[in-house]
Amino acid sequence: MSEVKLAAESRTEFGKGAARRIRRENKVPAVVYGHGGDPVHVTLPGHELQLALRTPNVLLTLDIDGKSQLAIPKAVQRDAIKGFLEHVDLLLVKSGEKVTVEVYVHTEGDLAPGSFLLEHVLSTLTVEAEATHIPESVTVSIEGLEAGASILAKDIPLPKGTTLAIDEDAVVLQVLAAQAEEPSEGADDESAEG
Repeated sequence: MSEVKLAAESRTEFGKGAARRIRRENKVPAVVYGHGGDPVHVTLPGHELQLALRTPNVLLTLDIDGKSQLAIPKAVQRDAIKGFLEHVDLLLVKSGEKVTVEVYVHTEGDLAPGSFLLEHVLSTLTVEAEATHIPESVTVSIEGLEAGASILAKDIPLPKGTTLAIDEDAVVLQVLAAQAEEPSEGADDESAEG
């Protein structure tokens, strides 16, 4: 679990024009909400936030008007072409509080020898974990699996204190037999003529 400290500035200007001015200053407009309080509109340092968001489910310690608060990213809006951050929604959390997040599923090992394909039915797993102990990812072994094998959500080992927040019988990975492509009819005719 990665924790990053960021200085947040309260903001009172809203709308497209204000957001553009904020982004020109290499900052990102954001909203912090949760725990039944009113949403707080803030401005975050763009470069530091961009680096922090490279870590999945990063825990952010925000310094808002001299008060330190923990938050996790809930929604991140990026420019579709250039990829820069346009806006971020952050959810306030407390130490010891359980939150529902998605973690990436990584595989280790090799499939059994043969022509098999591994299909990631789900690339992330929805889990519930303590806000200060959110796993970045989970890893499952695919060593020796053959066609027809599947790995269910309940088969994936989870870190201590983390529980599934989806159906335990949901298929996460499955092994398929590779199928050879059938030659097109036109190709047969051409080879017969040649």
